[in-house]
Amino acid sequence: MVDVDKAVIARLKTHGDKYEILVDCDAALLFRHSKTVDFGDVLASEKIFTDAKKGIVASEHKMQEIFGTTEREEIAKIILKKGEIQVTAEHKGKEIEEKRRQILAYIHRNGVDPKTHLPHPSQRLELAFEEAKIHIDEHKEALAQIPDILKKLQVILPLKFERKQLSVHIPSQYAGKSYNAVKGYATIMREEWLNDGSWKAVVELPAGMQTDLFDKLNSMTHGSVEIETLKIEKA
Repeated sequence: MVDVDKAVIARLKTHGDKYEILVDCDAALLFRHSKTVDFGDVLASEKIFTDAKKGIVASEHKMQEIFGTTEREEIAKIILKKGEIQVTAEHKGKEIEEKRRQILAYIHRNGVDPKTHLPHPSQRLELAFEEAKIHIDEHKEALAQIPDILKKLQVILPLKFERKQLSVHIPSQYAGKSYNAVKGYATIMREEWLNDGSWKAVVELPAGMQTDLFDKLNSMTHGSVEIETLKIEKA
């Protein structure tokens, strides 16, 4: 059972009433998003309240009428799935930082300098984030924030999103083990196994990932991979 002093309130408003439970913030959010969690790690109290701060417990008659049961664990699960969960400042900070990392990683993979068609270094992007005073909205999906963030970054940093189509040719002795590496970075548009056992393909990937793919394949093939840019398109 969770320490009550560290618990937050999960609340469901329904039929003109409100029903509250005391829960661990992180465990409750994991449960809400269908992650594996021991329900005993979620609840700080088995009681169902109409006002948790005042300690007012909900009547069994009303719970039966509204939820069709008086089983407190079942009612608690309904509250967690359908209601709202208070978020601690610590959890909010973690969520904002995680979204910030997702956004930075996405821009680094997809964004390039229009002059060089190469990605900006991660450190340069982070400095641009600070300079542009980028605000991350904890209530909004990470990728949905990117268009507005790009507008602010482009004032400071030459940046655009591109995708590249590449021709990749891998010698026979490395083709088998390199195939999955290519799939991990790019979409294979077409491919063929040549008579000498080598593998040739046209692949498409975010422009910012080209260097990573080349470094990976160069290492795996001891420098014998052949990569040629066929097409550059706006993402």
